[in-house]
This record gives sequence, C-alpha cells and structure tokens, in this order.
Amino acid sequence: MQRVARFRDASGIRWGVVREDRLFALDHRFETTGELLRHGGAAVRGAYEQPASRGIELRAATLLSPITDNQRIICLGKNYRAHATETGSDPDAQTFNMMFRKASSCLCGASAEIVRPKKVRLLDYEVELGLVVGRDLLEPETFEGPGLPDAIGALVVHNDVSARDIQVPQGQFYKGKSFRTFGPTGPWLTLLDEVVKERWHELRLETRVNGEVRQRGICAEMVHGPAETLTELCEIQSLSAGDLIASGTPAGVAMQRTAAQNAWLDALPAPEKWAKFVEVQEASGRYLVPGDRVKVTIRTDDGVIDLGALDNRVSAG
Repeated sequence: MQRVARFRDASGIRWGVVREDRLFALDHRFETTGELLRHGGAAVRGAYEQPASRGIELRAATLLSPITDNQRIICLGKNYRAHATETGSDPDAQTFNMMFRKASSCLCGASAEIVRPKKVRLLDYEVELGLVVGRDLLEPETFEGPGLPDAIGALVVHNDVSARDIQVPQGQFYKGKSFRTFGPTGPWLTLLDEVVKERWHELRLETRVNGEVRQRGICAEMVHGPAETLTELCEIQSLSAGDLIASGTPAGVAMQRTAAQNAWLDALPAPEKWAKFVEVQEASGRYLVPGDRVKVTIRTDDGVIDLGALDNRVSAG
C-alpha cells in the first residue's frame, strides 16, 4: 500500500513516498493535501519507481502533518460505545452523529511537542482514525456498505488532544480542542487500496502514556461507520479533497465520569460545580503533564495495515 509523507528539508517543504525505512521525494511540489489527492497520482507512482539511491533515511527527515492547515477538521464525539459510557453518557440515547469542528491551526507533526497552555490543568488524549476526503463533495451523496467509501482517499492517525477544564465547564468543544499543537497528525497518509477498504474495521487503536497502555480499541466498535457519517455530512455541507474527519476515540481517556457523578455535580451551583469537577478529575492522576510522552498507533493485529505512530512529548506553555 502507498504511504505519502509531508516533510521539510534544506530545499523547503515537500511530499515523498515512504518505502520501508526510506523516503523518496515527489518530483512535483503540491501546496495542500487537497492538491496532492486531486492531482498527485502520477507523481506518487513515479516516486515509487525511483531507485533506492534517490531516497533519504526516513528517520533523518522532519515529518510534518500531512493535513495542511487550509483543510477542514471535522470531529465525531462519543462514536465508540465504551467511551460514551466512561464520560457519563448513555450510548443508546445518542441515535445521531455528534459533530464538531477543530481549528486547523492545531495541526502538528508526528514527533512535535504538545504544548500545555498555562491555564490548562486537565490535558487529555484521544487516539482517532482520520478519514481523509479524497475528492470534492459539493452536493448530497449517499454512501453505503461496511467498507470505506471511494470518496475517502486516505487514512491517517490523529490525536484529538483536549483541555477538559475548558471543554466541559464552558461547553466549548471548539475552544477546548483547538489550541496550537492539540492535533498531532501523521506520520503519513496511507492511500486507500482494496485491502484497506475492506479491512479498515480491523484496525486497532492504541494509546500509551509513558509506556502504559491507556486506550486499546478496534474500529469495528464505531457506532456510526464511515459510509453513514459521510452521507450525513454531505447532506449538510460541502467537503473538499484533503479535509479530515476524526472518527471518534475508544475508551480509556483520562476523563472518567459516571452518570452518578454527573448527577451529583449537577446538583451543585455552577461555580462550585465546575471547581469540584476540576478537583475530582485532577485527583485521578491520569491527565497529561509536562514531560509525559504520548504514543498512539493504529494498525491491524497482523501488521498487514500499519498507519504508523505519533510519538509526542508534552511541554509547558
């Protein structure tokens, strides 16, 4: 399967294909992810035909987010039943996709630092399968079936970093998830082929914090699959090639809330309620602090499909 990375070297920002542990630059420079997916097919094929001597070591390259910051980021909330339950929601009561946006300026590369702003105390992680739109979708379309729709051009690993002490008390998903560096993405785009289309539901998502497994789920556990989600989105808005749909996270995030805790908090007046929320959550010791390392991976258990890894250190803002 074809893997395309965006990287920086002495000549600037370029795209290249990943072959084993080497990177081969495309002859053409594409400014955006959308341009690459619309017009880059021949350039990608040409890079795969380059002799080994033309490549550089992958570890020597600075990999950037393969989603450029002109593209939209659309996120799905509580799209795994166990995650909905751990955050105090009833998954059976949510018969629709919960959608929200993130600022594209949050995007950063697979090894970039996640910067925790000074005002944030509850910094959380969420490994997510990124669905990258492969063509412009300018009017309603219907997509069906268990496989990935042809309108998806690539898959990518995304970490939906969240400031829970802003997101929850203020009711601001956009604000709590859009700080700069709150969107590690990469390390490359895995372009769709028949194997990926048919086996996407076998992909295993995993998050480790300082080596400890925190999240481990499988894409088959999604409540709303890619075809259903893309159909719903197309009914509402236009999408462009290169836009990113972050399809939700499995259980294991730092924020754990039971329905009983929610009821207890809701009985308190607002200022006291949210102060107690932050106090209780912080006491768990599960939230990210400066110095932590967060590694997220998405792959099938047999390794046939491997979307790569994000390995980010948390620093203080």
